[in-house]
Amino acid sequence: MTIQKPAAGDYAPYYQKYLDAAASVESATDLLNQQADVLAYMATWPEDKAGHRYGEGKWTVAQVIGHMSDTERVFSYRLLRIARGDATALAGFDENAYQVHAGFDGRSVASVVGELRAVRQASVTLVRTLDEAALNRAGTASDNRVTARALVWLMAGHFAHHTAILKERYGL
Repeated sequence: MTIQKPAAGDYAPYYQKYLDAAASVESATDLLNQQADVLAYMATWPEDKAGHRYGEGKWTVAQVIGHMSDTERVFSYRLLRIARGDATALAGFDENAYQVHAGFDGRSVASVVGELRAVRQASVTLVRTLDEAALNRAGTASDNRVTARALVWLMAGHFAHHTAILKERYGL
């Protein structure tokens, strides 16, 4: 199934950076599938990289990967609710507050990558069940209109955005 890019107004302007990170492909499903190779590569990273930070006050590698899992879970939950026609406004989340209680720094690279792989598999399984009507449904998240289609792209784009950061700033 091809999931075309969302239209302007289908997501909050804040998220444009994630769509920009995914600009090289025309279908979110293609990008989600390509990212399986990235996950396999991440599993080869040495364990001594888990605690690496590229600067003072920046997240560690383990924290970035954990954040990717947390955010994908949130986006996937929003996707499920909106695709199923739930009109309840969905709250935002503070990724920095999540880090305080997540414990990613006490985990190995293999552990956080394994979690991300499991989260991604669940997300892809959900995405495969969606038809055009579900993808076109809209709801509210973080006080902004968002479509299910946009959420699929935001999952893929958020992953691409942070993968680029891990490569460019962390040297992985």
